[in-house]
Amino acid sequence: MDAQALKDNFAQVAQHGDAVALFFYSDLFLRNPGLREMFPIGMSHQRDRLLSALGRVVAQVDNLPEVVPFVRQLGADHRKFGVEALHYPEVGQSLIATLRYFSGAAWSDALARDWGDAYTLLANVMVEAADEDAKQRPAWWNAQIVAHERRRFDLAVLRVVTDRPLPYLPGQSVAVEVPVRPRMWRYYSMANAPRHDNTLDFHVRLVDGGPVSPVLVRSAGAGDWLKLGSPVGTMTFNERSGRDVLLIGGSTGLAPLKAILERIARSPAPPRVHLFFGARTADGLYDLADLTKRAADSPWLTVVPAVSEGGADGAEQAEQGVLADVVARYGLWRDHDAYVCGSPAMVDATVERLVGLGLGMDRIRSDKFADA
Repeated sequence: MDAQALKDNFAQVAQHGDAVALFFYSDLFLRNPGLREMFPIGMSHQRDRLLSALGRVVAQVDNLPEVVPFVRQLGADHRKFGVEALHYPEVGQSLIATLRYFSGAAWSDALARDWGDAYTLLANVMVEAADEDAKQRPAWWNAQIVAHERRRFDLAVLRVVTDRPLPYLPGQSVAVEVPVRPRMWRYYSMANAPRHDNTLDFHVRLVDGGPVSPVLVRSAGAGDWLKLGSPVGTMTFNERSGRDVLLIGGSTGLAPLKAILERIARSPAPPRVHLFFGARTADGLYDLADLTKRAADSPWLTVVPAVSEGGADGAEQAEQGVLADVVARYGLWRDHDAYVCGSPAMVDATVERLVGLGLGMDRIRSDKFADA
């Protein structure tokens, strides 16, 4: 398998943007009308996610130790859609047809063979992971909202309780479906380490045009029911490191970092932790009161809020500037493990700055917001 040829070919195909996913789903549903009912009526957000997932897999196709855990999580998570082993060849057929169409004259027998081999390998991993997962846990969990607090007009903190234990690692997320938006699953990170009472906290920010977040922020309330998928994500706490920790979160990117923070707080000898919490304006620091209280009770924890726009009103204790610049002002962080979560632009800029300061990429774990 020529991994570089696959990367080059995918880069060429991806230049066609939304048309690629539109062609793929049209081909898939034309060949297999029965699969259409697995997907939401509105497909625009689903198309975005397909290209994003494909891009991530292809980018690491020559690095199986990195890509296989991600693909295994996808396989287990896809059980919530009702995906079975018999569906994978049908998806693969439409994927190859799509790649061939947008490759034009660049398509070759060698590319067809390599794409077929790569897809078969990944599909087998997903099927195996789904089979193993089915022996251990359900395809989804039912969860009831037990508390709903609106922190701003566009941001809410929810607490739900699941109908059975949902095992996960601090830093992971789950797909959430609300009854009024069937089959529109959107991913949110748990904002707490696992608890014995099966409660989970979520920080949800309303996304303009998002199908799920407006419901969770503005319409949902205590007593409402949700569905939760299997936990996914690789920005999990490195339990064996022993190094000091740097947590950097923009807006609701704080959520998975709070879960990691709770995990650290349960350690008999917590490492030193610096948590940088950023927002554009002061009212975006929606959870600063809780973080400040935790820091007051934990001598190993330092919390640094930051705002990138506006004056100091309501944020007298906050640093001014974008998170990447603020973090750089506080040190080099070469002896730390870093965890970064927020918008794609914020994460990319912050990771680039940390690497520039001398922190190795093997010490940095990150997660980017998805549209919700």
